[in-house]
Amino acid sequence: MSLFKARDWWSTILGEKEEFDQGCLCVADVDNSGSGQDKIVVGSYKGYLRIFSPHPVKPGDEVQPEDLLLEVQLREPILQVEVGKFVSGTEGLHLAVLHCRKLCVYAVSGTQGNVEHGNQYQIKLMYEHNLQRTACNMTYGPFGGVKGRDFICIQSMDGMLMLFEQESYAFGRFLPGFLLPGPLAYSSRTDSFITVSSCQQVESYKYQVLAFATDADERQDTEQQKLSSGKRLVVDWILNIGEQALDICIVSFNQGASSVFVLGERNFFCLKDNGQIRFMKKLDYSSSCFIPYCSVREGTINTLIANHNKILNVYQDVTLKWATQLPCIPVSVKVANFQDLKGVIVTLSDDGHLQCSYLGTDPSLFQAPKVDSREINYEEMNAEMKELQKIIREATKTQDILPESEKQRDITVIADVSPDLDEESQAIDSEVKAGAVPSVTVKITIHSRVTAQKPSLAVCVQAPLAVTCDQFVFDDLEPDSSETVVVSVFLKENCSPPELEGTCMVSYNIPTELNPEGIPRVSQCSFSLPLKLVCFPAQPSKAANHKLTIDTNKPPISFVTIFPDFVDPSEGDQANALGFQFLSGSKATLLASKTSQRYRIQSDQLEDLWLVTKELIYRLEEHFKKQNCKDFACTFSGSIPLQEYFELIDRHFELRLNAEKYQELLSERAVQFRAIERRLLTRFKDKTPAPLQHLDTLLEGTFREVIALADAAEENQASMFQAFAKLKSATHLVIMLISLWQKLSTDQVAILEATFLPLAEDTQELGWEETVDAALSYLLRTCLSKSSKEQALTLSSQLSMPKDTSRLKKNITLFCDRLAKGGRLSLSTESATQQAAVMPGGCATIPESDLEERTVIPGSTTIFASHGQTTKQKSKPDSCCQQLVCLRMQQRKQKAMNSEDSPQEKFLSDARCIYSAAVPIHFTL
Repeated sequence: MSLFKARDWWSTILGEKEEFDQGCLCVADVDNSGSGQDKIVVGSYKGYLRIFSPHPVKPGDEVQPEDLLLEVQLREPILQVEVGKFVSGTEGLHLAVLHCRKLCVYAVSGTQGNVEHGNQYQIKLMYEHNLQRTACNMTYGPFGGVKGRDFICIQSMDGMLMLFEQESYAFGRFLPGFLLPGPLAYSSRTDSFITVSSCQQVESYKYQVLAFATDADERQDTEQQKLSSGKRLVVDWILNIGEQALDICIVSFNQGASSVFVLGERNFFCLKDNGQIRFMKKLDYSSSCFIPYCSVREGTINTLIANHNKILNVYQDVTLKWATQLPCIPVSVKVANFQDLKGVIVTLSDDGHLQCSYLGTDPSLFQAPKVDSREINYEEMNAEMKELQKIIREATKTQDILPESEKQRDITVIADVSPDLDEESQAIDSEVKAGAVPSVTVKITIHSRVTAQKPSLAVCVQAPLAVTCDQFVFDDLEPDSSETVVVSVFLKENCSPPELEGTCMVSYNIPTELNPEGIPRVSQCSFSLPLKLVCFPAQPSKAANHKLTIDTNKPPISFVTIFPDFVDPSEGDQANALGFQFLSGSKATLLASKTSQRYRIQSDQLEDLWLVTKELIYRLEEHFKKQNCKDFACTFSGSIPLQEYFELIDRHFELRLNAEKYQELLSERAVQFRAIERRLLTRFKDKTPAPLQHLDTLLEGTFREVIALADAAEENQASMFQAFAKLKSATHLVIMLISLWQKLSTDQVAILEATFLPLAEDTQELGWEETVDAALSYLLRTCLSKSSKEQALTLSSQLSMPKDTSRLKKNITLFCDRLAKGGRLSLSTESATQQAAVMPGGCATIPESDLEERTVIPGSTTIFASHGQTTKQKSKPDSCCQQLVCLRMQQRKQKAMNSEDSPQEKFLSDARCIYSAAVPIHFTL
């Protein structure tokens, strides 16, 4: 411990529970005031950026508010802050802020204040760079010997040096043999970058060598680097220091040769430009940070080194000149000039203790306490140790807060679906237009092995399906007890469901000794519903708009065998055509070839093919599984019906646009309605009666418009729900066809489903189109990318409703094209670089730019002949909204005309109806 404390000149505590590190502190004249007075710039891991201009504070006084020039939250963790000439066209100082995935450069300016509150400071974003890799640290300097400018070099967590020439990205290079990032510094004298690798070696790389080395768009093996164009990245010099480095600093004082200072965990090194050791100091403490600050005597350099004992040591080369006590352990130390006081020591701790201090002779009197010397009784210590070990063993066996998972579940849920439909339908409030809506019974049994508190059951099916009761609450279950409930599932909406599946979920609490209230647990199971719940047998149809052919490697099976619930047994084995009549009104036909191993599914609607195709493949697999046939497989060799699929996407997106327009119109009319109400209320409260000036007529007309718009919005919402159900069914069908076409594995099919079916429900805030487009863009830039340039493109982190569906349809077409050319779905990062080598050459690619025109090469063929076509929007949202609103107004006017009112009321009703059916009202106060 030092005899003297650091004299406190100014100090403050930053935020609450914020964290800081080595690069979070910077000292410079960041606002270009020209007064020579430095400002303190501090960034935190919570994203707060603060700039201070300290003034001396008397002991016991608080820091003045005007000392904090600026405080702003940047919403992203701040890794490092630096001040330099980072903007082209000016030599003024600017602030560079490094985030995990972004580099931002700000201009800090101040406005002279006219009152006692002082000056006002603000920051302005000059430019930013979105980083493709997670950043670790950065350095800056006049790379390449430029004059009056500073460039920035960022080191990523995977060992890539990304160099930015102010507003533009220059290049990136991977460091050879990289494992973990280390400190990084730039030497302007030798124009080189110096770092410490994971091999505990100080390495120097010339800027010119980095500039002419092989491009670092992707990692390459040593043999591949030898064969590729460009030069290999060669290190200039290496020095083994035998320990990890905390920081590197390069200084040059009095026009002398520059020195490279490296602070290790237990040693302090000073190196020459060529890597030779100038001197070395072995430290007897664990250091935390350091800074070389000046040269007092010719040939020597003074250095501040702080350690974890809260001691700040002052060295002249290797000689200790002074030691002072600090109030905390600093993670960063700087030397600054404030007002007339030069050489102020600025320290920052990891918990936000910022202090400006100077060296002095304020003694810290410390007296060591007396040691209570007594003899140790080893027998008592051994007995106490055994007792403690016994308590620990018992606690690990019985008193575990979260007990270990057992092989058998505490509660088992079993859902049994009845093979037959209910004799008496249990459908409630069904909107299906069919005569009789069938229902099927699901028996759910809950068996408990242990005591379960507050058990509750939730039965979930996807709309348009519904259950008679979806929530059940039971009393506490005793061990080896069970509960049984029966529910019925039926079709509620007038459209076919995209899935015939449901889920049963039981939530309960398991009490323990340390937690008598119980630990929350969940058990669940899924069940499948029969196809005859949503359709019934019908006469097969010969003609259809949409047809699919499924190939198999086994002879066709009679429909009497695989569809006994849809075929009359009297037909025997001659039944090779089967018709399905959906409750929503559409039909589908299933045909089996007599001469080939094929099945055809056809329908007038693309979405109606899904459930029949899924049921056919499922029943064929189950049939051959019972016969112990393991080589059965289904394939699809036709073209993917993307054009019809795009029509469903356009229809759904058009309804979303209409919903957005209705919301805007409703908001406008509601504001207008409230404004008229305020005017009327003012007239009614007036003591001197005044004419209403037709405000009541205007109010009535606005009210009718609001009601008509609300009715139209409800109809649009119902249409959008049905359109989304059809879109999901068609999406399931496209996923199945792609998996059969490319013979995808289970994991790849799961990636497809996660890409095309990310949402269970569609909303205006987060819709299907933007979500699928973002997922497809990610796959096209990773595992399905053709080159490394596509991998370097930046993906938007914010989802918003697009203007149209052209980009989405282009990405879907491009996705199928990449799969057709040998693309492979994978979420691993390593497969992206291998994918570029797998993609075959010589194929006609699909243009990926909206400005690029698609050309057709004579004699060339492509599987997707119709994918380049774009579907026009059927109707504009504005015209659709106006038509629906006018229709509603006409209906209400006719109803008002037919009502039995007095002549005066009828006259007013006629006038209001004609007025409200005219052009939308625009009211201005």
